[in-house]
Amino acid sequence: MIKKFLGSTESSIRKTSKENKYVTVSLNNKFKENSVDDRFWIYCKGCNDHVFKKDIEDNLNVCPKCSTHYKLKARDRISLLSDKDSFKEFEFNVDIQDPLNFPKYVEKVNSYKGKTSEAEAIICGICTISNQEIILCVMNPDFMMGSMGSVVGDKITYSIEYAADNNLPIIICTASGGARMQEGMISLMQMAKTSQALAKLEEKNLLYLTILTDPTTGGVTASFSMLGDIIISEPNTLIGFAGPRVIEQTINQKLPKGFQTSEFLLEHGFIDLIVNREEMKNTISDILSIHQINTN
Repeated sequence: MIKKFLGSTESSIRKTSKENKYVTVSLNNKFKENSVDDRFWIYCKGCNDHVFKKDIEDNLNVCPKCSTHYKLKARDRISLLSDKDSFKEFEFNVDIQDPLNFPKYVEKVNSYKGKTSEAEAIICGICTISNQEIILCVMNPDFMMGSMGSVVGDKITYSIEYAADNNLPIIICTASGGARMQEGMISLMQMAKTSQALAKLEEKNLLYLTILTDPTTGGVTASFSMLGDIIISEPNTLIGFAGPRVIEQTINQKLPKGFQTSEFLLEHGFIDLIVNREEMKNTISDILSIHQINTN
């Protein structure tokens, strides 16, 4: 017999007889990893309430109570946006660069390959959205926080150039901690390389959409993610270059409330739209249709 009590911080077993055991399972506000609470419940940061984990997972990783958006796996995002079975991933013959011989860097990358079953921190390919052919790139926050090293930069640049060569629009979904420090200056070079590739799209008047997801920070924000013709964000996304603490220490001022959230950036004109996850595909489809009409 199981009884659940909110607010209790420990489980207890009460024996009233040799035959019966009564177990009290707590719902602790401060969940511990691998606890009963953590496996079945989420303490939602948006509505400050306990939410059944499966309810969030079944709702595209969005809280059904308050619409707080949680991280979505890269492959799940591809399935969400693209038409069924239409995504064809590009094959890349590129490998990790370790110009600084950074301690255990290669081992770390290889460990993430094993954990995620992915080659790098971005997945790129061609697909259709509502039967409209596009290039789609989705960053993978589960792979070293979606950090951008030389391989990520190469894959993005190739995808942009492929779009330009084949007169196709491109969509890049960002989720990143920024440039990958283990590669030093090589990682920072990817900012210029990807931005330069985007100039080819502009010359051919091809559409470039960016979808910013939580978090989009560092060198990714300072390069291709903020160069979209239309910049879309999911709700409550952290978007910025340096962190709030670094900025406050640099300028010696207190930052406004909600600074670096997608809602703050929309209000100040840095992004164009905030779109809920369940409405994202339809919104993109409408934008692609309008663009197609205007280019015909």
